[in-house]
Amino acid sequence: MGQVLLVRHGQASWGAADYDVLSPLGERQATATGAFLAGARPASVVHGLMRRQRRTAELMAGAAGWSVAPTVDGRWDEMDHLAVLDAQPRDFDGEPDAHQFQAWFEKATARWLSGAHDGEYAESWSEFHDRVLAGLGALGEGTTVVVTSGGPISVVVAHLLESPAAYRRIAPVVVNASVTKVVVGRRGHTLVSFNEHGHLPGDLLTYR
Repeated sequence: MGQVLLVRHGQASWGAADYDVLSPLGERQATATGAFLAGARPASVVHGLMRRQRRTAELMAGAAGWSVAPTVDGRWDEMDHLAVLDAQPRDFDGEPDAHQFQAWFEKATARWLSGAHDGEYAESWSEFHDRVLAGLGALGEGTTVVVTSGGPISVVVAHLLESPAAYRRIAPVVVNASVTKVVVGRRGHTLVSFNEHGHLPGDLLTYR
């Protein structure tokens, strides 16, 4: 029996010119998660192409004392949230405040998930869903740590719960640097736990 530990990257630089960089808090989160998983002894560590994923994996490996060299698989990249937002008309002027942004993002995500506008996206919801599950299916034996993002984690969880519609409810609550555990056995992949974050004290707890 093997297991897959899906780790969301640490907090990125929300609102900065370059979002795809861990914030100082994100680096602390990654280090804390590495210390938490020190006993995992992974056979492999995988991360996507995004810098926030790679840096999280590096900091985790250092804190955990892992010597295994990480491998890169772009199938674990996050969906392109900027493209999804751009396809959704705005009902506000200028830069949105937190409330306006959340409402905009929820409408944009619902539009993307509906499948009714697939031709307007470089990657449709179904394409995103399928590539993430292909990444899951390509993992080897033993314990694998996958450093990814909230979207791919939510795809896997919703799929294993046999409830695709659950994605919309799951994705907003995935904690930065949280751990989701999947075991792999004779029955295939089975979800054991979702969004573990007890290793993150209150000052390290973030969702975005």
